[in-house]
Amino acid sequence: MSDATKSAELDLQAIIKKSESQTDFPQVPLDEFTPPTYEEWKQACIDLLKGAPFEKKMYTKTYEGITFEPMYFRNTTEEILPKNSFPGKGDYLRGATVNGYVNAPWGVAQACDETFPAENNELLKHEIDKGSTIYNVKVDCATRKAVDARNCDKPGKGGVSLTTLGDVETLLNGLKLDKFPLYVYAGESAVPVAGLILAAIKKNGGDVSKLRGFIGANPIGELAANGKLNQSLDKIFDEQAAFAKWAVKNAPELKTFMVRSDNFVDGGANDIQELAYTLSAAVAYLRALLDRGLTIDEAAEQIMFGLSMGANFFMQIAKLRAIRPIWAEIIKAFGGSEEVQHIHLHGRPSKFFMTAYDPYVNMLRATSQLFSGVAGGVESFENSTFDEPIRKGDEFSRRIARNMQIILRDEFGLIQPVDPAGGSWAVESLTKQIKEKVWAEFQKIEGKGGIVAALKEGYPQEQIEAIFADRIKNAASRRDRIVGVNMYANMVEERLDPRPEDFAENKKARTADIEKYLGTVDDGAVKGALGSIDANNFETVLDAATKGATISELRDALGKGASDEVKQIGVHRRSEKFEQLRETTEKFKAEKNDNVKIFLANMGPIPQHKARADFSRGFLEVGAFEVLGNNGFKTVEECAAAAKESGADAVVICSTDATYPEIVPALAPKLHEVLPNATVYLAGTAPEELKETYKQAGIDDYINIRSNCYQTLAAMQKKKGMIA
Repeated sequence: MSDATKSAELDLQAIIKKSESQTDFPQVPLDEFTPPTYEEWKQACIDLLKGAPFEKKMYTKTYEGITFEPMYFRNTTEEILPKNSFPGKGDYLRGATVNGYVNAPWGVAQACDETFPAENNELLKHEIDKGSTIYNVKVDCATRKAVDARNCDKPGKGGVSLTTLGDVETLLNGLKLDKFPLYVYAGESAVPVAGLILAAIKKNGGDVSKLRGFIGANPIGELAANGKLNQSLDKIFDEQAAFAKWAVKNAPELKTFMVRSDNFVDGGANDIQELAYTLSAAVAYLRALLDRGLTIDEAAEQIMFGLSMGANFFMQIAKLRAIRPIWAEIIKAFGGSEEVQHIHLHGRPSKFFMTAYDPYVNMLRATSQLFSGVAGGVESFENSTFDEPIRKGDEFSRRIARNMQIILRDEFGLIQPVDPAGGSWAVESLTKQIKEKVWAEFQKIEGKGGIVAALKEGYPQEQIEAIFADRIKNAASRRDRIVGVNMYANMVEERLDPRPEDFAENKKARTADIEKYLGTVDDGAVKGALGSIDANNFETVLDAATKGATISELRDALGKGASDEVKQIGVHRRSEKFEQLRETTEKFKAEKNDNVKIFLANMGPIPQHKARADFSRGFLEVGAFEVLGNNGFKTVEECAAAAKESGADAVVICSTDATYPEIVPALAPKLHEVLPNATVYLAGTAPEELKETYKQAGIDDYINIRSNCYQTLAAMQKKKGMIA
């Protein structure tokens, strides 16, 4: 136990002792207020709802099968309040450390993903200079798969391209690895990447024993995302266990597994599925390490968790608080000591909830997700850039993302409260429900033989697909509002420049760099070292890397082979269908100089039609259609004449329920007469007794809050010839 931890323990004990001795608190009179009863409050809500059902409007169902109540009370949560639980104690529900962030704020781990090692080296230094506290290296797809950049179609896609020891030396040049942690997610196996990184550090006189952070693998997550691996899980576990044993002895603060949940979340998983499947993957890693000779304490310290923060603020706080005691219980069940029962949590905003349209709204989304991560007690956080769905970040987007963390830390004072959500009746209730549901789902997975067996069966994929389908359905009907996409579309938006990388030029430049470096390498020494590689001895990998073996040569020497195959969990964003719909309109407009034109048949003065006209405009502009408005017409003849002149593809009649019985039978037939190919919509709904009347008059469909926005707009596109 460190001196700082001992000091914090003593401070905590003093606070507890002092609080126990202070039992007499002054009474605060509240005579001037009449405490309302729950029934009085409920009746006031019912009055404000003006007839809408209280149970439907005031209770919110979530994708986790948990219902948010309109109000939480102490008398119903008394038993679950953590009265005898303290941060850094027991099951770690209230946090991993006794003093929260007071002495050690969460780590600011902004990802650095420039394509070329030298450029990424400068970015890493720049991030630290501007306030980051962790070197977070994001490697490209080829590096994660241990593919030589010369044999890769898109070097630099998603991160920095690393093939040789020279690349890594350039990447790490001048970094203060004895002061700041290093984060590198390496894909299905960390061994080839780790071999190059650790060889570079040792070659340049660095002390690997001082290295902190992770060079982490997540083979089960990669299996779920890609459907297969480079080789069998057993072989990957063999080499990962050898790396872990080496790390225990030589780099005790370096972790070798990064169990990421985004492989599940990006498919649409809810928070229960995210935690249950991620925990099950971590347990599989524990078992693999134990089977290969590590102790439970050693194995537990090899694992870092990376969780995705979703859109439901309080749910995210609760899930972070819920996973800590579950993991503590798992480690305890394996026989782990109390010191290794706390979980190491890294957070980042979920890509699933980000949008490519109106991307500046992503700043607000990320702020909420960051806030929930900090309130929930993450150890470190990587805040995404607002333009992540479109391109790699630039100086502006990176600055905004980084400064969100710094502002919360330094200006908002979020390092001061310890377990800020502790005792909240709502959060404690959510935490309890999440714990119970996650544990039940975790046990179901374990009952199937673990996460790998469950993936082979297709169970997690099936469960995630069901939730994803619900999310898409609710987005289509706008029950789930996506600002800037299916609601409040910005019709004057100028799309961000995607700045596409020239992968052919990347490959040319990378090939030149690689071949220049390899010209300095002793081929004979490399071949000899590669021939001596033993997957069960990480030192042999280090030796080959030091002599100049490339990342793909290390991978080949370690072995490749057939792996089990499973159904992939797709990568999605919940806004993607609406974004595709809008892109279809924009492409058609650019190519044909035409668009779907909708005429708003606004009847009566502005106060009479404005509400429904505004709603209809917002509904239709989601598809980037041309909406033709006006200040209203006094007669149906005037309206029909204006509609004819517009040449519209569709017309929406906008007025009030009280005036529709008179307007619709007179106007709808005239609209069909002057625009025989147009679809005629009515804004709002029709009483049951008038539906047939309106249908006979020529109303083809309705636009209202219950309409399926996506289907309605797609039908308009199809009729226009935008889609087949």
